[in-house]
Amino acid sequence: MVSDIFLQTNIAVIWDFDKTLIPGYMQDPLFKYYKIDGSTFWREVKALPKYLRREGNEFVARDSIYLNHILSYVRAGKFKGLNNKLLRRLGSELEFYPGLPDFFPMVKDYVARNPRFNKYDIKVEHYIVSTGLRQMVLGSKIANHTDGIWGCEFMELLLEPGYLEQGITSTPDKEVTIKDIGYVIDNTTKTKAIFEINKGVNKLDTIDVNTYVPKEDRRIPFQNMIYIADGPSDVPVFSLIKQNGGRTFGVYSKGKSSEFAQVNDLQKQGRIDSFGEANYESGTQTYMWIMNAVDEIGNAIVRNKEFVLKNRLGDSPKHLDE
Repeated sequence: MVSDIFLQTNIAVIWDFDKTLIPGYMQDPLFKYYKIDGSTFWREVKALPKYLRREGNEFVARDSIYLNHILSYVRAGKFKGLNNKLLRRLGSELEFYPGLPDFFPMVKDYVARNPRFNKYDIKVEHYIVSTGLRQMVLGSKIANHTDGIWGCEFMELLLEPGYLEQGITSTPDKEVTIKDIGYVIDNTTKTKAIFEINKGVNKLDTIDVNTYVPKEDRRIPFQNMIYIADGPSDVPVFSLIKQNGGRTFGVYSKGKSSEFAQVNDLQKQGRIDSFGEANYESGTQTYMWIMNAVDEIGNAIVRNKEFVLKNRLGDSPKHLDE
């Protein structure tokens, strides 16, 4: 159908969060607010699977067990009064790598000002897919520059059996705190978020991630994706996007030789196309690589559209010479 010509003109730049957009971990402001030693918290989290296995819990979700430990701190009174509103507020304290958040709208503006891209309504969308806390990302200064954020969520409301018949009674004077885990993203289920972006689940209510959608009809094909992250934990997404024609890029903190070695190894293994310092200011290698990748994808879209227009529609009819 002719309408297919004008599909798939969106480019997705997909970002990890911790150590990709910010130098450390997003939970640091939380620890600072409650005067908790973050290194102790993470040491406890790391040891949890071993202790739980002793109790018969053979399978433990290592990537997300920290969420359970946050709830343990809430129940113990160490994170007294922690709720989603506070998490958003603490998110506003997050400091980003050089060039951010300005780089996000800069990429969009660059594409918007290109007349060749404009002709085919090519646009850039930024997505964050993180195993961290979504509410903190939503509270950060980069949130308004994104088109979608995936992350872990806590619930403040626990519904008792029979709530449908009995109704929900509000207690306005009761302290609101997080009580349970509502949504989990781990290093493997990040790929589910990528498929949701691919199919347009986040934009179209009628589509589920498991809905069959032919590749040619998916909102953002993999070859229109760029994934940027910092380390080995992102291998599932790196592999998914790279194997399907997308682009992958690793970042490291300035002067951190261990982080450099990580992304260097990922490139040697063919997991990522390239890597650079986590500095998104104009003129840096990372800035230029991402802008060049956007350019290449945009130009490929233009070539495809022009090819289809020429070959599928053909030339306009002309009078025959007499």
